[in-house]
Amino acid sequence: MSDTWTLLKLLRWTTDYFAGKGIDSPRLNAELLLAGVLELDRVGLYLNYDRPLTAEELDRIRPLVKRRGQREPLQYLLGRTEFWSLEFEVDPAVLIPRADTEILVEEALNRAKEAGTLLDVGTGSGVIVISLATELPGWQMTGLDISADALVVAQRNAEKNQVAERIAWQQGDLANLPAQRYDLIVSNPPYIAPDEWDELMPEVRCFEPQLALLAENQGLDCYRKLASQAPEHLHPGGWLLVEIGYRQASEVQQLFSAAGLKEIFIRDDYAGQPRVVGGCLN
Repeated sequence: MSDTWTLLKLLRWTTDYFAGKGIDSPRLNAELLLAGVLELDRVGLYLNYDRPLTAEELDRIRPLVKRRGQREPLQYLLGRTEFWSLEFEVDPAVLIPRADTEILVEEALNRAKEAGTLLDVGTGSGVIVISLATELPGWQMTGLDISADALVVAQRNAEKNQVAERIAWQQGDLANLPAQRYDLIVSNPPYIAPDEWDELMPEVRCFEPQLALLAENQGLDCYRKLASQAPEHLHPGGWLLVEIGYRQASEVQQLFSAAGLKEIFIRDDYAGQPRVVGGCLN
C-alpha cells in the first residue's frame, strides 16, 4: 500500500484482492470489513470516500484484509454479526448464524403460547433462544450445549440483548436432554455428513467448529437422538422443531413419525429449500 490511501482507493484495492482470492461478493466483503473496522455504516463509508486513512487505521486494516483473503470468515474478524435484527458476538467457538435459521425462530413463534418453557439444543452463540426470549417475555428458556466455550459466548450475548434473567444455560450432550418437559424444543443441530466435509466452503471447513457441524449416519444422528427423546421431554401439545440440511427432509420426517410425533410438517426457506421439520406430541 502506498503512502496516501483514501477510503475509496483502499476499498477498490481490497475488492480486487478479495476477487483474486475467490471470495464471493468481494465488493460487499470489502465494504463490510472496512466499515466495521472504521466503525462506520455503509452509508458513512460512501460519505467518507475521499478521506485519507491514518497510519493507525491502515495498521488495523492490513492484517484483517490478509486474513479474509485466507478465507477466515468476516464475522470472526469483526467479532460480531446480525441475526433477527439483533447484534451477536461470534468467535471460532461458535457457528456463524445464517439468515435461514430465522425460519426456525418464525416457526417457534407460530406455535408459542402466552407463557411456557423452551429448550434450545445445541445453542451455540445463543441466537435462537435469545431471539425468542426477546419476543416471548412470558417464557422461561434453557440453552443447552456440549461446549463450555460456546456457552460463555451465549451468556455474553444474552446480557448484551438484555434477556439474561430469563435464560438458563446448561452444558450437556443432546443425547441426554435435561430431565424435565418443555412446551417447545428447538434445535439447529450438527447435520453435515462426514463424506460431505470436503464439499464445504473453506470459510466453514477451515474455521467453524467441527463439533457443531458433523453428524454420523448421513448427518441424521442428532435428529434420531432428539426424536427418540421427544416423547419424554415434551408436554402434551408441545413441539419439536429442527433445522435440517436440504436433502434431509423426508428422512427427518420419518424419524419424527417413528417416534410417535404428530402433525408433522416441513417448512421451506425463502429460497424454496426444505429448512425446518416439526412435530407435535399429542
